[in-house]
Formats: sequence, C-alpha cells, structure tokens
Amino acid sequence: MDKRRSETWSRFVTTSAQATHYFEVIDFSLLEGWGAGWYVSSRTFTAGGRAWSIRLYPDGLKEDKAAHASVLLCFVGGAKGARTRYTLELLEKDGGVSDLQAQGTTTMLSHTFRTPGATWGFPKFVKKSKLKPPLRPSGDGFTIRCVLTVVGESEPEDVTAIAVPPSDMHRHFEHMLRNGRGADVAFEVDGQLFRAHRCVLAARSPVFAAELFGSMKEKDTAEPIKVDDMEPCVFEELLHFIYTDRISGDKRGTGDRNAAAQHLLVAADRYALDRLRLMCEAKLCRGIDARTVATTLALAEQHRCALLKDACLAFVASRDVLGAVMETDGFKHLAVSCPLVLVEILDKIVKGMSP
Repeated sequence: MDKRRSETWSRFVTTSAQATHYFEVIDFSLLEGWGAGWYVSSRTFTAGGRAWSIRLYPDGLKEDKAAHASVLLCFVGGAKGARTRYTLELLEKDGGVSDLQAQGTTTMLSHTFRTPGATWGFPKFVKKSKLKPPLRPSGDGFTIRCVLTVVGESEPEDVTAIAVPPSDMHRHFEHMLRNGRGADVAFEVDGQLFRAHRCVLAARSPVFAAELFGSMKEKDTAEPIKVDDMEPCVFEELLHFIYTDRISGDKRGTGDRNAAAQHLLVAADRYALDRLRLMCEAKLCRGIDARTVATTLALAEQHRCALLKDACLAFVASRDVLGAVMETDGFKHLAVSCPLVLVEILDKIVKGMSP
C-alpha cells in the first residue's frame, strides 16, 4: 500500500492602494447660511485608479437646525464597485487630530462605492458650537484629512511566490550619513561641523559636483568647507534630503514650519536641488495666510518660483486681506525689494473685481 502523501499550500492575497488628501477650509464663517445639503468640495485626488473628493456641508447634510457640519467622501469616477476603508479627521493647527469631532467620527469607515457620485461619511462630523470658538483666534479655518485605502482584486496564489518588500534604500543612506562611516568631506556651518560623502553629494547636486570634483574643487581638502549665509539646521535638513530624497517630519508650529520651508527653499535653489525646491514650494502654498503671504511672495519672486508666486497673488486677490497684509513687516520688505510685484498685486485685484 502506497502511503505517500501530497502536501500543497496556497494563500489569499489582496492588493490595495492608499492616498492621503488634506482639504484646507478658509473663512468657514462665509460658508454658513446656505442651508442643509449645500456643500463645497476639495480638488479631485486619485487612489486605486479612481477619482475621489471630500465634501464639506457647512450647514449639515440634512436639517438639524444647522447644528453640525457634515463631511463625506465622494466617489467621483472610475471603475464601479470600489471597496474602501478610510478616515476623515479634523486637524489642529499643529497637525494633530482635534478632539472636537463628534464621538465615533475618528473610527475607520468601510464602504463599497458602487457608482460614481456616491457619497459616504459623517453627517454629524463636528458640532459647530464647539468648532467656532477655537476658529476665531486661528484665522477662521481648519483642515480635514482623509486617509483612503482602496481594496483591489483578491486571488489565491502559490506560496512559492516571493513577495518583494518596498525599497528601503533611503534608510541605509540615512544611517550612513548619521554614523559618518567613510565620510571624506566636512562642512563648517556657523561653527557647527557636518561630515558627508563627496560622491553622494556630487551625484545629487551639480553645484556640489563642481565644488568637490570640478574646476571649483577646494585646494585644501583637509580643511572643512565653510558654508556662509545658512543656518546649521537648514544645512542638516539639506543633507538629509540629499541622502534620503525626503524631508524629515517637522512638529513645529505653522509659522515656524513656514520659516523653515522658506530657508530650505533658498538652500535648494543654491545647490540646484529642483525636487526639494518644488517640495518646499508645495509646503509654502499650503501655509499661505495674511501674515506670511508677503514674505513668501518676495521669496518666490527672488528665486523664480512661478507656481508659488501665482498662489500668493491669487490668495491676496481672492480674499479681502490686502489691508492686513499691508500692515506686516513682510509687505514693507516686499515693497522695497520687489516693487514691481505691487503692480502685479493691484492688477490681479482689479481683474478679480471685473464682472
């Protein structure tokens, strides 16, 4: 009798795609009073090959005496039958999740969106009587964050299939920068010493390539290279990006984050790091307000950041903030350093007033 046994294994694999979208709402008080069911929408973002948006109903989805604001996720377009898991969260100014949301709204939602135009979310997202007091000193605005996972096709597969993990190259390079092993060049920034690897710097930045290997090569390589007009924390962040292609997490307040992004943008332009420069532009676009817009506009003009400049001009022209902007020190600096920009501001405002 043949007692040999055959053993096989399989596993069930489910694919997914994730996206995070931040929907910043400015001048919330101007959106109230239009009645239940009226909403404003975020820009469309994509996840899982489908288009999505966040809808905010300032007076609620249904009649409840406008006591609550509603927030829903909308399936804008794409293949039908989208299985999802997602969160909709109200963020504080420092980026933390607010405790003002109605009980239970921070939990993960699971829903299948069967047709484009379908919505699902929280009809009682936040009680407006709790929301309004903290808005007054912070500019009458807030941010909604959606972390969306779209579940893809599921299928069984042979266990011999090898799952390849995502790249972690950036972690290895970050470790190399931190432990300094093999470092062959040093920089002195305001008395602080930074060690690095000249081949890595040259591969990432044409300016470093010229400085370290080209005609600009330092004669005395034993001495640290002095970097003027830059703070040590900015140079440290610059090195972190060069080695990891990422910006480190920043827990500072909004104003401090804007200032840090401004300094980093200048450094990125100085060393021809175009991706870092655009990342800083994107950060500054999200942080535009009446207090910082003039400073950011001057920076955009001086460093030829066309997209950031357009965002600043649009902010000033689309909101009744010019009086507050003109009172800032940043506007005084703008008037002296970039006087032609003032003409562009007025032109933008006049065009916005035209019928």
